[in-house]
Amino acid sequence: MIFDTHAHYDDEAFNEDREKLIDEISRSEIRKIVNVGANLVTSQNSVDLSEKYDFFYAAVGVHPDDAAEVTEEGIERLRELAKGKKVVAVGEIGLDYYWNKDNSDLQKTAFKRQIELAKELSLPIIVHSRDAAADTMEILHETDAGNLGGVIHCFSYSPEMALESVKMGFYIGIGGVVTFKNAKKIKESVEAIPLEKIVLETDCPYLAPDPFRGKRNSSLYLEYVVKEIARLKGIDENTVMEQTFKNALNMYNIEA
Repeated sequence: MIFDTHAHYDDEAFNEDREKLIDEISRSEIRKIVNVGANLVTSQNSVDLSEKYDFFYAAVGVHPDDAAEVTEEGIERLRELAKGKKVVAVGEIGLDYYWNKDNSDLQKTAFKRQIELAKELSLPIIVHSRDAAADTMEILHETDAGNLGGVIHCFSYSPEMALESVKMGFYIGIGGVVTFKNAKKIKESVEAIPLEKIVLETDCPYLAPDPFRGKRNSSLYLEYVVKEIARLKGIDENTVMEQTFKNALNMYNIEA
């Protein structure tokens, strides 16, 4: 059994064969998927997918690229969307300085405001952080966000930061990048943290693992992530699947 904790099946990359692919996934080892919002539109899309497919759940939130959407009206819209029966988290939220650092203050404000919303809703958070390690950790500490729980999605920082995140109360999201030969820090992070704090994710259609790097990703490729984690940990693949599945259920407060 495999749980894909972070996917974007509403993305246009799936427009031509979405239903066919999801049907194929439903007959695979993939048992549960959380489709994650990145803005108000995709948050609605995620809720819609969770209502259409039994094994889909949703997260609602605004990615730092769309931080300008986090107005009081935007927060009210997320609050309404979060009433969906299968909404399990607020996300993805956070900071991204890779493309744009000029609006860092706006990103920080949006991040903090959505953490407040998560507290109000008693939901875990899905944290997006790229080239913004120090500011991300400062905000997570400042807001006591670890009490909410959740995941540092697409983790890309040092083993030391992975351990600090785990200590705060977060899980570490591991996807296709761990299979890349040059992904030294992520491999070291997987080795450093307990398996009990790792969850699997695709971020599909992005970040497909080797040997599909550069192609469209899907939950069907998570087996390659499982194999690499098992190799790094020196354990069998079934143990990785079973433990990460339990971790995801706990993180999202979903019954088996």
